[in-house]
Amino acid sequence: MTADIQIEPLGDHEYLVSFPAAGEAVRSRFQATEATVDQLRLSRTDEERIVAETAAFLAERQSTADLPPMIDLADVAAAYGDDYLEEVSRRLGSS
Repeated sequence: MTADIQIEPLGDHEYLVSFPAAGEAVRSRFQATEATVDQLRLSRTDEERIVAETAAFLAERQSTADLPPMIDLADVAAAYGDDYLEEVSRRLGSS
């Protein structure tokens, strides 16, 4: 799923994420809060990859059409807790 998701850096830790959909792509802006990125960062992992894995994590759990227009990684971590942190850390470590 990650390969189908397009990430466009917007600067200042924000990214435009486009999810594939029938017809027109679904887009959300993601904000990579430093504290959450620090929780997930592995020595060779960049912020954009963390956003991509977070987007894939969310797309596997809910319809991308239902995603809000702005998503903060800290909110994802608060909503999904350790499940999110462990799963995304695992994905980042397996690359």
